[in-house]
Amino acid sequence: MCGIVGYIGTGSAKEIVLSGLKNLEYRGYDSAGIAINKKGKLLLRKESGELENLIAKTRKAEFDGNMGIGHTRWATHGSPIRENAHPHLSADGRIAIVHNGIIENYIELKNMLIKDHGIEFRSETDSEVIAQLIGVLYEGNLLDAVRAAVSRMRGAYAVGIICSEDPDTIIAVRKDAPLIAGIGEGCNYLASDIPAVLSYTRDIYVIENGEIVVITKDDIKIYDEDMTRIGREVMRVTWDATAADKGEYEDFMKKEIFEQPDGVRKTLGRRLTNDGEIKLDGIKLSKEEIDNIDRIYIVACGTAAHAGIQGVTLFEKFAKIPAEMDIASEFRYRNPLVNERTLCVCISQSGETSDTLEALREAKRKGARILSICNVVGSSVARESDDVMFTEAGPEIAVASTKAYTTQLVCLYLIALYMGRKKGTVPDEKYASLIAELRQTPDKIKEVLKTEKQIEKLAEQFYIKEQIFYIGRGMDVGTALEASLKLKEITYINSFAIGAGELKHGTIALVRNGTLFFVLATQDKLYEKMLSNIEEIKARKAHVVSIAKKGNSRVAKVSDEVIYIPECADDVTPLIAIVPMQLLAYHMAKLLKRNIDKPRNLAKSVTVE
Repeated sequence: MCGIVGYIGTGSAKEIVLSGLKNLEYRGYDSAGIAINKKGKLLLRKESGELENLIAKTRKAEFDGNMGIGHTRWATHGSPIRENAHPHLSADGRIAIVHNGIIENYIELKNMLIKDHGIEFRSETDSEVIAQLIGVLYEGNLLDAVRAAVSRMRGAYAVGIICSEDPDTIIAVRKDAPLIAGIGEGCNYLASDIPAVLSYTRDIYVIENGEIVVITKDDIKIYDEDMTRIGREVMRVTWDATAADKGEYEDFMKKEIFEQPDGVRKTLGRRLTNDGEIKLDGIKLSKEEIDNIDRIYIVACGTAAHAGIQGVTLFEKFAKIPAEMDIASEFRYRNPLVNERTLCVCISQSGETSDTLEALREAKRKGARILSICNVVGSSVARESDDVMFTEAGPEIAVASTKAYTTQLVCLYLIALYMGRKKGTVPDEKYASLIAELRQTPDKIKEVLKTEKQIEKLAEQFYIKEQIFYIGRGMDVGTALEASLKLKEITYINSFAIGAGELKHGTIALVRNGTLFFVLATQDKLYEKMLSNIEEIKARKAHVVSIAKKGNSRVAKVSDEVIYIPECADDVTPLIAIVPMQLLAYHMAKLLKRNIDKPRNLAKSVTVE
């Protein structure tokens, strides 16, 4: 969620570090800071709020040098004020650190530093403990001090460290938080994510758990915990930096909504042959291995979890294997029944979601096979999985996920159909029909996007509502949950999503004159039941906007408004029906003048539990 950037070379550290932080803005932050080593002295600037506040404080030419580290912070320990921003300095001012993650034993370390060394802490953060601990352990060798400090720290961290007495070295350590090193010519870089350095280099090293990195302007050395040097293959970044540009759009979220037809087409096209056979690159599941699977757990968080809810239906329907969706943050705490016959499907846009990573590791410890769906090549989830399927969404910048969700769904369709095909549980005619339906979804999403003006008018009608309900049945339940989350994330309107059959079991008590319902009624087999649900809430004077397939005209007679999606099979409606709901949330947030790409209190990649 936070961002780390470091630079050492012959160029302007200030300009490069601030540029890198700017490219990480989408992660979400509430304060920022930078430390420069200049002529054996650490220069420090920190500010709360927008990055521009920090840039304004560093405009003077004297605040610069050829080595520096910077950070954007998302508050965990301590409020979002200047004093809690990174970098943090040691008491003697010789050590500066930036840190992503959480130090779990920081109170114990803090009490020791106060009692035994008389340290006076300047912030409320757990991160300052790292700077102070390295400071008291430093005896002229920065690497030795860092190693000694790390041996006492528990938790998740990616830490960048500089020392005023060592102007030629940046040291970094990683445990359960993303970290990369960028390779330049006569210079090198440190960052928590690739976009930070993409303007300067496409060649990077992905740093693994437990590794220590020593960076100079001419070299990057990677060591394991025993200080054995590691040879690491250079990863060449192939995607274009312009993918992280808004282009003609006012917001990244809108751009990404409109990129969905292309993302779905690419994700399908990479895995479907001309004759409709599925080729899963990165997944090596034989018929024998699939037959050996007796249970599937899907673990994910947030939007990815809603894709997982749809995945449960797909795996059970096509592969005929019992499946369940588990919230990643709860998975390992309930001692799930996982063994060597379990397939654990982990879904994460960033591939660095801490809760999902820990669930993955727990399942792996118990013998499960790990298959991940991810948007980021080289991410932790991808590297630690047995099999991985990458979405073809391209970089997703807006905090509220849109195109990652639809491409995750495509991956789930393909994996479930592939497994069903291998097992012989999907008849040829049904398979051919579904493949044909999937191939048509990009054009059908485009058709939905053309209804934006209608959606915008609905947004103008409803953006002042304080409470909104979403209901559906079958695969519409997952769509309702995702639609509700999108609205909450970017408008801050209180919204609820439930299975329509649950209305009468309590929630209907909240319905009164004017209560707004978005009713997902896209499942032909459940259409009559949804009409009954609409009648039920209309009898209590609710306002109903239904989402239904073209041709289902009866729904217009019982609804106040209808948003129609193109005709399609029930099985693929989740790919199409979510799009008008994304647009609705976007336009309501626009009318409310929200910061759409960076909603309050949220971050793109949640790397702490």
